[in-house]
Formats: sequence, structure tokens, C-alpha cells
Amino acid sequence: MLAALSLAFATLPLAMTLGNLGAYRTPRRASGRPVLSVLVPARNEARNIAETVRCILASEDVELELIVLDDHSTDATRAILAAIPDPRLRVASAPPLPAGWSGKQHACAELATFARHDLMVFLDADVRLAPDALVRVAHVMATPGIGLASGFPRQATRSWAEHLLLPLIHFLLLGFLPMWLMRRFVAPSLGAGCGQLMAVHRQAYARAGGHAAIRGSRHDGLTLPRAFRRAGIMSTLFDASRLASCRMYLNATEVWEGLTKNATEGMATPVALPAWTIILGVGQVLPLPLLLLDPGALAAAALACGYATRLLLAWRFRASLLGVVLHPFGVTALLVVQWAALLRAARGRPSTWRGRAYPAA
Repeated sequence: MLAALSLAFATLPLAMTLGNLGAYRTPRRASGRPVLSVLVPARNEARNIAETVRCILASEDVELELIVLDDHSTDATRAILAAIPDPRLRVASAPPLPAGWSGKQHACAELATFARHDLMVFLDADVRLAPDALVRVAHVMATPGIGLASGFPRQATRSWAEHLLLPLIHFLLLGFLPMWLMRRFVAPSLGAGCGQLMAVHRQAYARAGGHAAIRGSRHDGLTLPRAFRRAGIMSTLFDASRLASCRMYLNATEVWEGLTKNATEGMATPVALPAWTIILGVGQVLPLPLLLLDPGALAAAALACGYATRLLLAWRFRASLLGVVLHPFGVTALLVVQWAALLRAARGRPSTWRGRAYPAA
């Protein structure tokens, strides 16, 4: 009975992934020469900012302005930016962080006030764009009715924690979000995105309340698309894995801190997390011990479904094969992270990121 239940829960994300992969595609290039503003918040990004700016300025077939907001950096970020002699680059300074705002949302709201163009692309300071990325993003944003579009860059992974956890981003996205429904209905619950790369039209952004609508959030990838949808504005997703890359975290400590800081705005809620624990635990973790303790066809099929899903995603997105091999352990680690974040919030302990502490959601 338990093995049959495991197979049922393991089949769902495999079937969903197979259906979603056809809809989740790299966009075509826009016609003409689109005009846009690229907006980058930067706080202590000396390690990344020079290469990020170089990649943006190397973009093909677009007219762009690049605005980087130095958010009270204490490293060499500002000096590095000052040494880049390109008239398309402007560097601004962030005002003091107001009460009730998270640092990134405040920085992005400030950046929007500096932008001159209708099409605004918010980009994290550790994202590397391909030369044709922006002209393809502009094609998505030319779709009638779309106010926000977001893509998930390819996640570079080197440490064991990165291999174990970060490829699960695509597993959760494509395995559990029905994209055909997302593109037909404007329901906020269908909204999703990646805060590393988001494009918006100015009028839609203003109508949705901009980043002020999610001022306290640390999970803009989820909360900003949902703010647009609450305002009746459609958001969409595209495959950015061949258009951009990002190494979010450098070690296990950063992975833990980064994933727990915004978990309570997504999976780690008192209502959602028990359900996710059952869905993922029974479908992705349980088949392995079932097969080891009492080998049978159903447990083997359930385990095969989980591995087939991960292998398919690893092939499509050039993701870590180590993460595939360790799939049941990666899902277990993900659930541990989520429960730790929920318990920390229940105790009223703040989360920290980039030297700032944020109260529990």
C-alpha cells in the first residue's frame, strides 16, 4: 500500500515535467532594436560586479542604459564601478533603508525611479548574461498582456551543498507548477518567477504597486509576480538557462542562510509545509528505504520515476549529476531547511542576509 502511494506521488512530478518542458522554452530574438533599462542592486558585490557589468554592456541588438545602485557597500564595489568608462553605465547611491523594507526591494524601488525606459530589467549583481539575453527577454515582453516576465538562469554549482540543493529549483518549478494553467489564468497562486532576472513594463509595474507592494519580502521571485497578478496583470516564465548563469552561494553556510531567509514566504508555512513534506517525502524520499527494506516492483518504479525526472532536468538544464545521484538525500535536506526556517520563525528569531537582520515573517 505504501509503495503504491509512493509511486502515485512520484509519478505526478514526472508527468508534470514532461508536460511543462514543451512550454518552458528559450525565447526568440525580438525584431528591431529594443530599448530598455537594466537595473542592478549591488551590496558588497566586489567579487561579481565587474563581470556582471561587462556582460550587460556586451549585449547585442539592444539600446540600453545600465543603472547600478550601490546599497551602502563596505567593500570595493563603488571603486570598481567608478573605473568602468562606459557612458551607458550610471551609478547611484541608495538612501538609508526605511523601516519595514528589505534591502533588495528598497534598492529595486529606487532603481525604478532612475530608469528612463518603459522596459525595465531587474538583474541580480551575480548574474552573467549572454550577449543575446536582453534581445530575447524583449521578445517575451512584446507579448500582448504580459506585464512581468522572469527567467531562471543556469545555476552554477561547485560545493556539495550547492550540488545537493540548488538543482531542486527546476524540479519544484517544472514538477509542480502547471504552466498551461499559469499562462491562461491570472490567479495569484499561479504566479512564480526568479528574482535574479525579472523584466517589467513601467505602467504595469506602477499599477501593481512596484516593489513597494512587497516591501518587506525576501522572496521577490514569488511575491512580485503574485503582486502583478493580484492587480490583474499577467506574468509569465521563460527558460533563461542558456541566456544567463549565476552562482548564488559559495559554500554550505551561504546555502543554508540564503535558502532559509525567504523560506517562510514560500514552502515553509504552517499550512503548506506539512503537505509538501508528505508529497515530497512519500514520493521522492520514501521509495529508496522501501526498496532497500522490502524490494518490490512498485517501490522500484517509484524510485525510477524520481530519478527519471531529475535526469531529464539535468540533461535539459545542464545541471549537476551529483545532485541527481543524491536525489532522495537532496529532497530530505530541502525539507530540513524548510522546517528549520519555519521553527526559527515560530521562535521569533530573525533571518540575516548581507549583514542585515530581518524580523521573522
